[in-house]
Amino acid sequence: MNNPPKPAKFAALMKKTILSYSLVCQALLFVLLTGMLVSCANIIPPGGGPRDSLPPRLYMATPRDSSVNMSTTTKMIVLTFDEYIGPLQEVAKNMIVSPTTKNAPIVDARLRNLTIRFRDTLDQNTTYRVDFGDAIRDVNENNIARGFSYVFSTGKTIDTNTYRGRVVMAESGTIDSTLIVVLHNNLADSAVRKLRPRYYARVTGKGDFMFHNLPAGNFAAYVVPDDFLRRYDDSTKIFAFLDHQVNTRAGTSDTFYAYQEFKREIKASANTTNKATGNKDKEKEKEDKRLRYSHSLEGGQQDLLGHLQLTFNRKLATFDSAAIQLTDTLFRPLTGYRIELDTARTGVHIYYAWKENTPLRLKIAQQAVADSAGITLAKADTLRFSTQRESDYGSIRLRFANIDLARKPVLQFVQNDKLEASYPLTQKEFYRRLYKPGAYTLRILYDTNGNGIWDPGSFRTKKQPEKVELVSKQLSIRANWDNEVEVSL
Repeated sequence: MNNPPKPAKFAALMKKTILSYSLVCQALLFVLLTGMLVSCANIIPPGGGPRDSLPPRLYMATPRDSSVNMSTTTKMIVLTFDEYIGPLQEVAKNMIVSPTTKNAPIVDARLRNLTIRFRDTLDQNTTYRVDFGDAIRDVNENNIARGFSYVFSTGKTIDTNTYRGRVVMAESGTIDSTLIVVLHNNLADSAVRKLRPRYYARVTGKGDFMFHNLPAGNFAAYVVPDDFLRRYDDSTKIFAFLDHQVNTRAGTSDTFYAYQEFKREIKASANTTNKATGNKDKEKEKEDKRLRYSHSLEGGQQDLLGHLQLTFNRKLATFDSAAIQLTDTLFRPLTGYRIELDTARTGVHIYYAWKENTPLRLKIAQQAVADSAGITLAKADTLRFSTQRESDYGSIRLRFANIDLARKPVLQFVQNDKLEASYPLTQKEFYRRLYKPGAYTLRILYDTNGNGIWDPGSFRTKKQPEKVELVSKQLSIRANWDNEVEVSL
């Protein structure tokens, strides 16, 4: 039988055992903590997840949206969104306050809050609408809160009348999204020239416009450029008017035909391209006092369907058509052509029934032209060129299924936004044996007065502009090809 340890030895043994156990526990705890620290130091980012595609949404408004009986002395509105929003984008372009105020409100975006501060006393019993367009976007993904608006009333109810329509450029049938539609509660003609509009709406890229939350009543409606004044104070501005007042109770839709009564004159640059003599930089052009000209020939070839044009760098004071001769290659003068100086006195036009693939010469005497200082050409000159072949052209046959000939339609060919040719239509089929190849936009001018050209309107005499309808299908003419197209308006 073993003897039990003595008390002193037993106490020492227990103390040693406890100490060893404590050291083991501390070591295990150290290893565990070290592992945790290493794990925390190497942070693993979360997986991708779906991209945020939602725009900011209104979470809370103070006062709430669509509030009524708001004080006319209200100075601040706070809109809180469900996520952080970035700086407002192009506030002057995007934000519209309706009805308009004398001073534009101050708007500011911070974190999730958008603050509107009014600087004017509001009108009594009036519904106000603040449209932000595309100004509000979130911070992370730039998602647009498209078409966001806030509405309130200083009266007992919210007005809900609407007015919509479309704006078309009368001369071209195209859309100009830089325009705005304005409404005046002052029905006098002078209001659009002198007063700030009561309401306005922007024209979209499709030509549409829309007014919301209008009061019931009659308004005069116009189209003007979206400039600082938003008025029609210059007859060279784009403008449109209706022949009737707008009653907002009716919920009608109108089409405006915008026009420029007078075109703004654009001064030609002194540094122009000269096909005959090459380009000159601006300083050399100023120093060069010689009389020069350019011509309309392309690659030394004359268009069978057009005329030959000489364009001079200065107005001509002297012009002798007899000193300009069209000849064959042996310099024998031809007959049957005519030479004219245009009204601007800078262009000389040579008209002739050109025959295909024919080499020709144009002799220009030194004294044929002179400017107001008596300066003539530096020397006599001869243009050597040939006419194009008929195979360089294509034939076209257009059939108009539903055109109204009683409206005096004129077919217009447009290329690179330039009107190339016009043809009055007297029947539903148009044919040309030769036409210059290329891509053309077709338009139909409804020529009210039958003069063959588009005429603008006049607000002073209440005359609407003549209208042009754009043909949606583009015409592509191929050389040496019979091009036949059915056109539906």
